[in-house]
Amino acid sequence: MASITIRNLDDNVKKRLRRQAAENGRSLEAEVREILSRTAEQRTERAKTGLDLIRPLLDFAEKYGGVELEPFPDEFLAEAPAKFRRKPSK
Repeated sequence: MASITIRNLDDNVKKRLRRQAAENGRSLEAEVREILSRTAEQRTERAKTGLDLIRPLLDFAEKYGGVELEPFPDEFLAEAPAKFRRKPSK
């Protein structure tokens, strides 16, 4: 089995991990092993979807709000190829 050393770990992170380990009836080392194993498995098993690609943008928009854009002027759209033109509303 391999081992790793984690340097410069924030003291508060270590305290929270130690508390979490105690709540789960494990040692700190066993708790971190479990977290790393579970996280590594999730990363390899999870299939990528279209939503995964835009999730960061959605999260950003939710946090900071959306953007209102002005529609293109009709003159600009009249010059566009037919497949890009807006259909007249009824």
